[in-house]
Amino acid sequence: MTLALHGIAVSRGIALSRALVWDSALKDVPRNRIDKKSVRFEKKRFDNAVNRVTSELCELRANLTTESPAEFDALLNLHRLILEDPILSEEPKALIQSKLINAEWALLAQMEVLLEQFSSIEDEYFRERNADVRQVVERVLKSLRGHATSLPLPPEGDSEDPWLIVAHDISPADMVQLKGRRVGAFVTEVGGSTSHTAIVARSLGIPAVVGIRRALEYVHNGDLVVVDGKVGAIFLDPTQSVIDEYQRKQAILTLSRQRLKRLKNSEAKTQCGRRIELMANIELPEDVSSVVDVGADGVGLFRSEFLFMSRKEWPSEDEQFEAYRKVIKAMKGKPVTVRTLDLGADKTLQFDSANSPPASSNSALGLRSIRFSLSEPAIFLTQIRALLRASKYGPVKVLLPMLTNLQETQQALTYIDMAREQLLERRFQLGEPVPVGGMVEVPAVALSMPCFLKYLDFVSIGTNDLIQYVLAVDRVDHQVAHLYDPLHPAILRLVYEVIQAANKAQAPVSVCGEMAGDIRLTRLLLGMGLTQYSMHPAQLLDVKELLLKTDFDATQKLVKRIVRGFDPDKIEEVMRELLEE
Repeated sequence: MTLALHGIAVSRGIALSRALVWDSALKDVPRNRIDKKSVRFEKKRFDNAVNRVTSELCELRANLTTESPAEFDALLNLHRLILEDPILSEEPKALIQSKLINAEWALLAQMEVLLEQFSSIEDEYFRERNADVRQVVERVLKSLRGHATSLPLPPEGDSEDPWLIVAHDISPADMVQLKGRRVGAFVTEVGGSTSHTAIVARSLGIPAVVGIRRALEYVHNGDLVVVDGKVGAIFLDPTQSVIDEYQRKQAILTLSRQRLKRLKNSEAKTQCGRRIELMANIELPEDVSSVVDVGADGVGLFRSEFLFMSRKEWPSEDEQFEAYRKVIKAMKGKPVTVRTLDLGADKTLQFDSANSPPASSNSALGLRSIRFSLSEPAIFLTQIRALLRASKYGPVKVLLPMLTNLQETQQALTYIDMAREQLLERRFQLGEPVPVGGMVEVPAVALSMPCFLKYLDFVSIGTNDLIQYVLAVDRVDHQVAHLYDPLHPAILRLVYEVIQAANKAQAPVSVCGEMAGDIRLTRLLLGMGLTQYSMHPAQLLDVKELLLKTDFDATQKLVKRIVRGFDPDKIEEVMRELLEE
C-alpha cells in the first residue's frame, strides 16, 4: 500500500527515483572519559580532524567551476568560517583537558553552545544556519572516527536513472560532490524554504521536499519513491496506478518547461493587454545570469546582506561598488533594486570581535535591518556611496528594509543625501538622485501607508516577514508551520490596503516575498491591483505563462468579492474560482 509523507515544498517538480539514503554521523557518538595521559593525544586527534575538514572545504571551493550555482561558494565559505569559530575550533580542546572527555564528546558539547546562540536569532535566514553548524560538526565527527567525510554518491554520467537523495540534512560540501551525478530530487528531515538545500535545489531546478520528519525511518536504500515538489509530499511503495499518474504528470511538466522557455522574450501581459512587470530576486552578483536567462524585467530585490555574510571583515566601498556595478551592467538598462543591509546582531558570529556591531538581545524585535544601519552610520554611508557610484552604469533603486516609523525614514533619507554630498566633494560625477523605497514588513507601516508614501518613491511588500509578524508564526518551526497562512484574512487585508494606498498615490508597489512567486496567488494579487512581482528566477516563467492566460477584468471582479469583508469562507470560494479560471 502506498504511504504518503508530507513536508515543505521548496522546489517544484516531479521525480520517480530510487532512494540513496545518507545517514547522520551525529547518531551514537561515543562519550568516553579519558585519563590525563591521553589529553595530549586527544587534543592532537581533534586538531588533525579540524585541519583535514578545513582543507577539504577549501579544496572544494577551489575546484568549483563557472557552471556551479553561485550559492555553492558562499555556503562553503560559511562552513569554513563556522569551523574557524573558537567555540568549535578551540573550546573543545579546553574541555578535553578540564573535563577529561574524548574529542567527540567535547565537540558535541560546544556544538550545543553555538546552536543556542543561533536559536536566539529571530531572522529566518540566519536562524536556519543552525543546520550549517550541525553539518560542520558532523563532518569533523566523521574525520575523528576515521570515516570518509564524503557520502556515497550516485553514479556519474547519463547511463543511470536519476537518484533521490534522502538525508537528515544535506550540507553544501555534499551538494558540491553531487555535481555531474544523476540526482533526481532531494528529501530531508529538517529545513525550511531558506535552508541551503532549498536554495540550491531551486537554483538547479531539482524537485525538493524538506521537513519530512522521520523520513530516514521509512525510506531505505533502493526504495522507489515518488517526489511531488509542488505539494510537498513523497509516496513510498507506490502502486502502479500512482506511478502511471505521476509519469503522466512528469511528461506534461517536461513539455510545459520546454514551452516556457519560448516565453523568455515575450512581454508579460494579461489577455486584455495589461502590462505586468516580472522582476527577479538575487542574493549574489553571480545570480544575475539566471535573471537574464528568464528575460526578467529587472532585479526587484538584490539582498545585499549576502555580500557581507561570508566575510570576517566589512567589505570596502570599492568592493561593494564593483559588486553592484557587475549586476547593473549585466541588466543592460533594466532597473536594479538593492535592499540595504538587512542584518542585525547575528552577524557577530562571523565578524572578528574588533569589527563586530553591537549585540542585540533579540534581532527580530531589536537592532536589525534599517535600525542597525542607522546606529552604524559609517557602515550605512559606505554602502550608500557604493550604490550611488554604481548608479552611473544603469537605473538603480535603493530599498530600505523593515521600516517602522517616519523618523527612521527621514533619518535614512538624510544619510542618503549626506552620502551624495560626500561623493560630490570627492569629485565623483553623479546623475539624478536615485529613487528610494521602503519594505512593508511590519504591520505598523502597512496600517499607515499614506504617511510613508509622502517620503518614499516606491514600496515593496515583504510578505515573508509581514505574515510572521502579523500571525506570530515562525514558518521554519515545524510545530506551528501549519499556522503560517498567506490567505489569512488579516494578511490579505493588509496587502490589499498597501496596494490600494500606493496606487492612489501613484507610487510603484511590488510584492517580493514568497507570495509573488506562488502561482496559486498570482491572480489573487493581480485582482488586488498588483502589477509588479519580484520572485526567484526559477518561478518567473510559470507566473508569466499564467498571466498570459488571465482575464484581468474578470479577475478583478472575483477579487472584489473578497475585499468587501475578507470572510474566510468567501476567500476559499473565490480562490477555487481563480484557480479554475
